[in-house]
Amino acid sequence: MKFHYIDKIKSPDELKRICRDNESAKEAIADELRKYIIDVVTKNGGHLASNLGVIEITLALHLTFCSPRDSIVFDVGHQCYAHKILTGRFSEFETLRKKDGISGFPKRTESEHDAFNTGHSGTSVSAALGIARAKALCGDKSKTVALIGDGSMTSGMVFEALDDVGQSGLPIIIVLNDNSMAISKTVGALGSHLSRMRTSRKYINFKARTNDVLRKVPKVGEPIAKFLEKCKNLVKYIFVPNVIFENMGLTYIGTVDGHDINALTRALQIAGNSERPVIIHAVTRKGKGYPPAENDAEKYHGVSAASGAKKSAVSNSKVVGEKLVQLAKENEKIVAITAAMPSGTGLIPFSETYPERFFDVGIAEQHAVTVAAGMATHGILPFVAVYSTFFQRAYDQILHDVCLQNLPVVLGVDRAGLVGDDGETHHGVYDIAYLLTMPNMCIMSPSCMYELREMLELAFRIKRPVAVRYSRGSLPEREDAKPVVFGRWETLRTPGQITIIATGRMVDICIPVADNLGIGLVNARFINPVDYEAISHICRSAKIVFTVEDGITVSGFGARITQLLSDKDVHVYNLGVPSKPVPHASVAQQDELCGISGTAVLRKIKEKAALHGVYVYDSESGKI
Repeated sequence: MKFHYIDKIKSPDELKRICRDNESAKEAIADELRKYIIDVVTKNGGHLASNLGVIEITLALHLTFCSPRDSIVFDVGHQCYAHKILTGRFSEFETLRKKDGISGFPKRTESEHDAFNTGHSGTSVSAALGIARAKALCGDKSKTVALIGDGSMTSGMVFEALDDVGQSGLPIIIVLNDNSMAISKTVGALGSHLSRMRTSRKYINFKARTNDVLRKVPKVGEPIAKFLEKCKNLVKYIFVPNVIFENMGLTYIGTVDGHDINALTRALQIAGNSERPVIIHAVTRKGKGYPPAENDAEKYHGVSAASGAKKSAVSNSKVVGEKLVQLAKENEKIVAITAAMPSGTGLIPFSETYPERFFDVGIAEQHAVTVAAGMATHGILPFVAVYSTFFQRAYDQILHDVCLQNLPVVLGVDRAGLVGDDGETHHGVYDIAYLLTMPNMCIMSPSCMYELREMLELAFRIKRPVAVRYSRGSLPEREDAKPVVFGRWETLRTPGQITIIATGRMVDICIPVADNLGIGLVNARFINPVDYEAISHICRSAKIVFTVEDGITVSGFGARITQLLSDKDVHVYNLGVPSKPVPHASVAQQDELCGISGTAVLRKIKEKAALHGVYVYDSESGKI
């Protein structure tokens, strides 16, 4: 693919020079960015619609400010593709989300233009305020900008940050990318006019002088000043949207057409000249410039790689959603709750079948869990479906509001374990470790679709806090799976001198290893409670025990087993995710990197068997 502009842009300064010499270049650059992003994302996979929607905003930001001196913080971060291309990463963009390539999210170690690592929503305003405060302490007059979407505005953390921004008085610029509401020309034009007037120095000085003069007039001055203030606020409430920001101490500019580079640049210049916090309300169209994404932004929010991709089996999330509909038909007390991801967690069928029993609380995981706890106190059986990486935000609520009260809330821990090319901010590898510390918590870990369905049914029967963790993608359909009994593990290969205790998707990886070496294999269906009877049976013959999990080994499932076997004459080795960030790559590559791929587990077992003088038969080589 040939380009006239973007392959020559090595820095924002070069972008400014090109647009200064040729005013019409802006639109051409936007068009080239769209074509390049569509081309790479459809080949590599990634976030498409959100990136196409912020191209003009990104251009306006870099034309107005001076990155990296001026800091630009992206909320969530999955809309940073144009930013990466414009900051000297054009040639590397082909490696997007590939092993050893550039990340699909901002990374400070990747470029000085990435001001803050992001991957979870609702963090940008807090981070930007921290950066601005640090600059103020150092006497640094450079600008700090946060780009945040309207979806992230539902996050409680954002409102905490906005409250602090307003009282700080620091000249932070927040760009609100609103891709869900249409622009009204009448309201938008008047709103923009009033915003420009309110942000002008002449207006601010005039307002201050008028107030001072009026309040000095005996008897009537004070009432007149108050009356005029009420009139001004009334006009603002009628004509200017989102006046809540003004009441929090931020100057509001909007609405601005988020695809008009010149209008955006003017708004940013006004904001840049302000000495107070400013929020710019830019209205955009998600998927702009790519009709399939414009017509179905949710479908094209994140896309899989097109080249060489195989049609996948039914996903775990879809199976969960289908089973939940079935269970809800049998039990009217079952409800479903999610935090702005009904599609990703497979809950669309439930929301359509039982709309009065479905609750999407927005990007507010903490709130979702406590709402579920409140419902559970009155006999409702809530199912809270959230990705593992986002459940981390609700740690206190799971512990304080659910577990300490021993309430029957079922957590659907979706995307548990390694997740592939989204990288370290999205891995679900910490849930086992922190959930194991919580009283009354039952952790179920299905290794196949049969177990996933059975565990969901069991979770609602036992009437206690339950976490059912399932990986991204599809678990196998194992025909020989035995019925699921609460707290009991499943013996897949008879325990011997060497036995593997695997959990979740790692069971399928370990079956061929156990068959190859002729060693024992146990499926730890329940991470908590532990099956003490199964452990006792393993210890009768075992000299070496290997635990295999797709969670961190520090304080994880394996660490729990090591503790339980500390007084036994058994060598225990924990295989899992190391306590360090795992970079983006395919899940298979990440498994190999972490030492939990089939070949890596095989190597480790042979190594430790030789070390301890325990001999295994390798069916592949035919040698002992």
